[in-house]
Amino acid sequence: MTDAGQALVDEAPRPTGEIATLRDGQHVDGVYACTRKERQISKSGAPYLTVELRDATGSITARAFRHADELAGHFGRGDLVRVTGTAQRFRDALQISIAGIERSSASDPAAFLPRTYRDVEELEGFFEHLAGEVYDPGLRGLLDALLADRELRTEMLRAPCAIPAQAGRPATGHHAYLGGLIEHTVAVATLAVDLCAVHPRLDRDLLVCAALLHDIGRAREFSYGAQIELTEPGRLLGHTELSLREIARLAPPTLGAERRLALEHCVLMHHGPDAAGGRRFQSAEAGALYRLNALDAQVKAMFERGA
Repeated sequence: MTDAGQALVDEAPRPTGEIATLRDGQHVDGVYACTRKERQISKSGAPYLTVELRDATGSITARAFRHADELAGHFGRGDLVRVTGTAQRFRDALQISIAGIERSSASDPAAFLPRTYRDVEELEGFFEHLAGEVYDPGLRGLLDALLADRELRTEMLRAPCAIPAQAGRPATGHHAYLGGLIEHTVAVATLAVDLCAVHPRLDRDLLVCAALLHDIGRAREFSYGAQIELTEPGRLLGHTELSLREIARLAPPTLGAERRLALEHCVLMHHGPDAAGGRRFQSAEAGALYRLNALDAQVKAMFERGA
């Protein structure tokens, strides 16, 4: 790093940071996750550095036009970096003109990822309450086994439902932030309870249990660093297959084969016939879960991206 750039990194005050609050002309001094790093060449033939920075409030493009190669040697894609510079508007978009950038000693990448605005502990309490509303011994035993698995429970509370937007790419789906899985799960299960009140012929225990478990595989689908990425099981198998595997692992002896099959069918079909290889709904509960899952996902997407 140049002496001037190092001086900025070492001596500049830290009054600014959150990407969502940056304004044109504002001094920048903050720690971010670097989700993209690219060496580019200007029309004049000079190299410059383009990076994508993220924190819990959003993402922004940053560029260094001076000492690009030297600055690039101080960090890598996926690192947490401390950046100093100035926020500037360019072609109707805000970006950061980098004066200094280097790897940061900050230790928690998850702090720089987007997260639910809801209280995760409160959502966990709602999940426990809804699980307590399932009285079938086998299905209740399955939910109790999930709640007793501390590692799975922790991952369930952290997981999103999709990878957030990054480096110019849109989010891969709904609830694309930390805590998105538990937020979505509680919403779908709450809708299931209400639907059973309207249609009492539905198997309430089966539908509510399926709603609570339909996306549990997402707890195994993602890894967390400077950005959210797919695990190998997530990439190769997908969350539906991972959900079925978690059900198989946690299923107690009290969950009979027929009851388990009915539950697995609901989970398999929760994205509809096309996603399930053309299979048809074999129960009203499976059809209901598909509709409820889509309802919450689509309403959430309308709030996030507009109608």
